[in-house]
Amino acid sequence: MDLRQREHIETVVQATSYLPPPALPADRPTHDAVIQNSWRRCVHQYGLDPSRMQEARILPQTRLREHQQRIDDFARIARHGLESLYAQVAGLGYVVLLTDAQGVTVDYIGDARTDTDLRHAGLYLGAEWSESGAGTCAVGTALVTGEALTVHQADHFDATHIPLTCTAAPLFDSHGNLSAILDISALTSPHAKESQGLALQMVRIYAAHIENANFLRVHHRDWILKLNVAPEFVDVNPEYLLALDDCGRIVGHNHRARRMLEGELSTGTVLGQSFETLFNARLEDLSRYVYSRPSEQRLVALNRSGGLLYLSVMPPALRWQAGAREERPAPLPEPLAALCGGDAALQQQLQRAARLVDSPINLLINGETGSGKEYFAKALHQASARRGQPFVAVNCAAIPETLIESELFGHLPNSFSGAGPRGKRGLIQEADGGTLFLDEIGDMPRELQSRLLRVLAEGEVLPIGAARPIPVRLRVISATHHRLEDLVAQGRFREDLFYRLNGARFALPPLRERTDLDWLVQKMLDDGGQRGIALSPQAREQLCRHRWPGNLRELRNVLEYARAVCSDGYIDLHDLPDALGAPAAMPAVQALPAQQDDAQPMPPEGMLLMQYLRASGWNLSAVARQIGISRMTLYRRMERYGIQSPNRRDGDGAPQ
Repeated sequence: MDLRQREHIETVVQATSYLPPPALPADRPTHDAVIQNSWRRCVHQYGLDPSRMQEARILPQTRLREHQQRIDDFARIARHGLESLYAQVAGLGYVVLLTDAQGVTVDYIGDARTDTDLRHAGLYLGAEWSESGAGTCAVGTALVTGEALTVHQADHFDATHIPLTCTAAPLFDSHGNLSAILDISALTSPHAKESQGLALQMVRIYAAHIENANFLRVHHRDWILKLNVAPEFVDVNPEYLLALDDCGRIVGHNHRARRMLEGELSTGTVLGQSFETLFNARLEDLSRYVYSRPSEQRLVALNRSGGLLYLSVMPPALRWQAGAREERPAPLPEPLAALCGGDAALQQQLQRAARLVDSPINLLINGETGSGKEYFAKALHQASARRGQPFVAVNCAAIPETLIESELFGHLPNSFSGAGPRGKRGLIQEADGGTLFLDEIGDMPRELQSRLLRVLAEGEVLPIGAARPIPVRLRVISATHHRLEDLVAQGRFREDLFYRLNGARFALPPLRERTDLDWLVQKMLDDGGQRGIALSPQAREQLCRHRWPGNLRELRNVLEYARAVCSDGYIDLHDLPDALGAPAAMPAVQALPAQQDDAQPMPPEGMLLMQYLRASGWNLSAVARQIGISRMTLYRRMERYGIQSPNRRDGDGAPQ
């Protein structure tokens, strides 16, 4: 350990203690608040010791491949940006790194002549640069703060790293999730931190280029809005990008657009907002802003601030299947549209539901406990012609078995022991003309299932003690977290009733598989009636990491707790319930086909792929086109995550 390293350790110890800092020599560098806050996290949150100097952490090849596979589509898009950036900085001694959201370097370009030194310093493929593992560093601190920054020489926490200068910028996906980090680093550099100002600007520029390229790939089948303050650049180098669905709702944005438009909202997130809420223009007039018109004639104003931007609109790419053009889905009714903030699997279910809102057939909703089955049923009712009629919800598992018959079917006065002298209309009769929602239908006693079957088959209900049935007109929506086919096979559920209820089936994705968690969090915070609640990056990261076994119900409880205990409308990590950090148990019963008991938990990337497959009805060709990969690549990913298509041929493991 040399003198400079000893002085650095002393500086970090003093900065992270609760004692007033001593006077430093004039030539000792000062550190800004971002760096000092990171040092404190390293000591007080991660338990790192500033006096312990660590070697670079390089993952073995097998683990590196796992990280690379999880981000391979994004990394393929980013590669050209890495090469272009390296061409600009290679002569200055920099290497270019791309890390995933865990801080693991999944791609790297450097000078082969300094390969040994770069590997020793950790500026190499497979190096792990999370703040909790490596201490304050550009990659790790950018992951925590979500901001571009330079960590220069003695800014680093670990004294091993103080010769390095590192500049990093976060890369966000089109839903605002931090997906990767772009970093340029050098083994040596001038002493002054100001020497890295140009490096910081270049990393920001190329990070934006990579984000935009990935955005255009993901949303090529949506309406894409390009915006800029200068008409000359709106078509060739837009600063802001938005994606709209067919209803005119925002389903994607680049990071700059999110920051700009959040200032236009009094509350809520950008995702899910309508175009007309944010811009002083009508959705049907978007054709006025296409590329063929002169850019200076494509001016649009923001509703709240009145700011002016130039707009260029790209219509969705044509969809072709078997030589015929696919039709774009019709706009969703507002009650159904309000359930989703851009999740692909749920959006597919909502599109199907929209076509059945006024159909007479009965509907069955599958989903884990707390996944929103009753919200889904209510939205179907509100979107239908029955919306002014009763919506009666019955939890078949919550009513005592001795009372469920009288509660559902009603009774005449004194018709059984304990019956009152006035009689009672049953819940089925209360729903006459409207919708009867039977939650947890799988828990209905078998002896009552035949009576319910009569209601569905004959359109009439017979109260207890009555001799004459009463006609009823209603729509029945059932829900369960069980697989009713299994209950039928076990003799616990009538097969004829199952086929009566299963006119059309919907499978709601569990919260851990949904991609619109940020939108859901903000929506629930806003629905609580207390506006202006904000989340710290650490709290948001913890919410994203949690498995949510209780799904939407658990999320709502967590946010209500955090909103109650937080200070000044700002929810930080310590405001979340303690149990949120504990490993979550998987639900005992899955609504959809579950993994084998001895299987390893599927990683988030596998769950997302499963979500696309389910949403498409296991149409593998459609999924491959949707996510922009070849069919063979899709097969390999399915094999990697242990996913088997239910449509595969007997004796042949290849998906169809």
